[in-house]
Amino acid sequence: MKGWPVASIRILGTGGTISSRSTPGGGIAASERVEELIRTLSRRHTVTVQDIMVSGSYQLQFSDLRRIAQAARNALLDSTVDGVVITHGTDTMEETAFLLDLVHSSPKPVVFTGSCRPLDSAAPDGPQNLEEAVEAAASPELRDSGVLVSFAGVVRSARGLRNASTLAANPFAGGTEVAHFIGDTLHVTARPVRPAPLSMPNEDFDTVRVDIIDCSVGTGTDLFSHAVQAGSNAVVLSGTGLGNAGPGFTEAVQDAVRAGCFVVLSSRVPDGPVVPTFGGGGGIDLVRAGAIPSGDLKPPQARILAALLTSQPATPEQILHALTAAPGRTGAGSGGGANPT
Repeated sequence: MKGWPVASIRILGTGGTISSRSTPGGGIAASERVEELIRTLSRRHTVTVQDIMVSGSYQLQFSDLRRIAQAARNALLDSTVDGVVITHGTDTMEETAFLLDLVHSSPKPVVFTGSCRPLDSAAPDGPQNLEEAVEAAASPELRDSGVLVSFAGVVRSARGLRNASTLAANPFAGGTEVAHFIGDTLHVTARPVRPAPLSMPNEDFDTVRVDIIDCSVGTGTDLFSHAVQAGSNAVVLSGTGLGNAGPGFTEAVQDAVRAGCFVVLSSRVPDGPVVPTFGGGGGIDLVRAGAIPSGDLKPPQARILAALLTSQPATPEQILHALTAAPGRTGAGSGGGANPT
């Protein structure tokens, strides 16, 4: 590939469709280690590999996300490594990538990639996606850009990313497009401006509980109240419109907050921020009852942020600040004690 000077890239494998093959019983399953995935690389850059796990991303737990974050941190601390690529399933890539972006303080890029078709399909897309992800991780112009996702020729920021299609060649939308490939050349068009990094997840992150509660038409508060009573550290409301919920939720939110459960108000709408506007039990009343608006974050990523902060633990003010803090440039060692990942 045409591009930047030769770089040293660490590839971390976690599984996903990019590592999958057909199974005798039908369907596909993650089975191949990273050594198999790199066989088709052009090797323009020097690559080293490490398998963290080989799993479908729909099976991951918070403890697995912490393992991935720790492995990325260790790779970034290696002075011989210029960038990191992580192979991952598309199902939950938006969540794992966002967690790593929240705690990322190194100038070195971390780039996630995967595939929509397995290795033994007639036209696997994994090899090209991996080639492009390595090129993105090697790019000097993408330093200080945090955690990125490279897929089907487009490189996006992790924050705001969402899985928007089950069958498209590039299933992702949202975030900020920071670069794209024209032929085999990477063109960098933007650089994310990011808030200061948060602290790495600790062992308490493995067992933290954060539930997402849907607020569609006719939804009662039973499931919300059950989540609180079952010991949820936080609940994310997948609200309607600008951030609203139906009858009874204002009182339920107030009770939850009094009981020590954080409530984050998000929206099921794919684009746009939560803007509490309506009274009569809408977003204005939910925030008055103690719900914390999620800003631009949709429910899956709002859940990851709430899980990270409540496991440390955090105050409502700290969660609100993390959701709404004005971005600032980050680099190694910034962020008030955050680990250098």
